[in-house]
Amino acid sequence: MAVLCILSGEGFTKEMYEELRKEVDWEHNQPKGEIFHAIGFDSSGGYHVVDIWESEQDFNNFITNTIKPLMDKMNALMPKGEIIPIYNANAFQSIDSYRIK
Repeated sequence: MAVLCILSGEGFTKEMYEELRKEVDWEHNQPKGEIFHAIGFDSSGGYHVVDIWESEQDFNNFITNTIKPLMDKMNALMPKGEIIPIYNANAFQSIDSYRIK
């Protein structure tokens, strides 16, 4: 069952995200089970991630085997979050204008 993963944390900058993104390279090497990923940074220094995954197991495997070791290497705290079963998801054509190139 597909899941919505909502994560939030502090102390993780845009520069750190870019470093992580380049290491993982999910744009060219899509993680098994990942359907959608978005991140935003708020004005108080927090960050918020919304992902959709094919299963909770795929999400947990990616976090455990890829993200956590990289976050540890960067001395960054892991975000807190929740995993919710998907009821409905839509992606519209305008989503392409938000991709980092």
